[in-house]
Amino acid sequence: MKKIKAAVAGMGFIGTAHVEALRRLNNVEVTAVCGSKRFTAAKAEALGVETYCSDYKDILENPEIDAVHICTPNYLHYQMAKDALNAGKHVICEKPLTTTREEALELLALAKEKGLVNATNFNIRFYPLMHQLKAMVDRGDMGDLFSVNGSYLQDWLFYDTDYNWRLEPEQSGESRAIADIGSHWMDLIEFVTGLKVTEVFADFATFHQVRKKPLKPVDTYSGKLLTPEDYQDVPINTEDYATVMMRFDNGGRGVMTVSQVFAGKKNCLSFDLAGSKKSASWVSERPNEIWIGRRDTANESLLKDPSILYPEASALIHYPGGHNEGFPDTFKQNFIKIYQAIAEKSGIEHAGEQTRDQAADQAEEQTGNLAADHAEYPTFEAGLREIHLCEKIIESNKKGGWIKL
Repeated sequence: MKKIKAAVAGMGFIGTAHVEALRRLNNVEVTAVCGSKRFTAAKAEALGVETYCSDYKDILENPEIDAVHICTPNYLHYQMAKDALNAGKHVICEKPLTTTREEALELLALAKEKGLVNATNFNIRFYPLMHQLKAMVDRGDMGDLFSVNGSYLQDWLFYDTDYNWRLEPEQSGESRAIADIGSHWMDLIEFVTGLKVTEVFADFATFHQVRKKPLKPVDTYSGKLLTPEDYQDVPINTEDYATVMMRFDNGGRGVMTVSQVFAGKKNCLSFDLAGSKKSASWVSERPNEIWIGRRDTANESLLKDPSILYPEASALIHYPGGHNEGFPDTFKQNFIKIYQAIAEKSGIEHAGEQTRDQAADQAEEQTGNLAADHAEYPTFEAGLREIHLCEKIIESNKKGGWIKL
C-alpha cells in the first residue's frame, strides 16, 4: 500500500498529539517533524521520526511530503499555511487558523485555487457522542432549541508564575482564552445544534495583570518547576476569563464562560442544551456519557456504545461498549476523514480505519451516506468562522454592548 507522507511543524504538546494520532492511520507515514533547534532532535528521537529540521521550508521543499500539520504558535500559522499551499501541500492547521479574518480569507481562497485539502483541527467535534447529539437534534428528538449554556475551564494559568507564549499578543493574537478555548466551544455548539450565532455581548477580565515570565523555556502544562529567581515580571494584556452572551438565528439564547484560572479544572468543556422536547448535558472530562433530561419521565444517562447509538455516532466508534474512547481518539477520527479526502485527491487507497464493532458497520450500511455527511472534517471555512466570531466578541468587550455578526 502506498502511504501518504505527512510532516508535523511544531513539537509542543499538540504537535506530539498529531504525530501519535497519525500513526494510528494505516496508510499515513509521519516522514518529518519540525521545531525549535533546542528541542526537536530529542522530540524526534523520542517519537522515532528519523527526519527533523528547525526550518519549516525544509519540509516544504521535500517532494515526498504530501501534507503538512501546523502546530506552531498562532502568529506563524498564516505564513506557514500559505507557503505550504503554494508548495502544493495539503494543510492541517491548529486553531486559530490565523490571527486575523483577512488572513483566513486569503488562505481559504488560496486552498480552493490550488485544489488542496485544507482543515482546521476542531477535534472536539469527533467525540462520538457529539455526533449522537447532533443526530438527535437533526432528527427532531430534542424539539425546538431554546438555549445552550456552558463553559470551558482550565487551571494551567492559575498562578502568576504560570507562563506560556499564548500570553503574548505578538504570538497568540489579541485574544487568548476566547481564541484558544472559546473557539472550540463555539465551533462545537454550532456543529451540534446547526444554529448560527448572530449577535454577541462579551465581558473580559484579566486577573493576573502582571505575570512572572520564566527566563528558561517550559512546556505547556508544566510551569511549576522553576525557582523565584528564574522569573521576570511581564504585564498581561489578554484575558484570563470571559463570559459571552449569544443570540442564535432561530431566536434561541446562549451563554459561554471561559477561564484559564479555574483551580481544579484541568481541561473541562461542558454545555447544557435545552429543547422543547428534552434537554441534554455533556462534560468533556466524561466524554462517553450524555445526560438527557425529561419533564414527565425518568431522566437518562446515555453511554457510548455503538450497538445502541445512531449510525452517525457509531461510525466514529472503534471500540465496543464499555471501552472508553477519549481525547487522542478525536484526533484520529478527524484525521481519518481528512486523509480520506487527501487519498481521493491523490488517487491513493483511503486512510485505513481500525476494525469497528459489527454494530457500527451495520448501522453505516443502513444509512448510506448519512453517516459520512455527519463526519466531514472542519475545513479552513470553520477556522474562518471562529476568527470572525472571536473578532466580534473582542469588539463587543471593547464597546460594552451587543454586536451583530
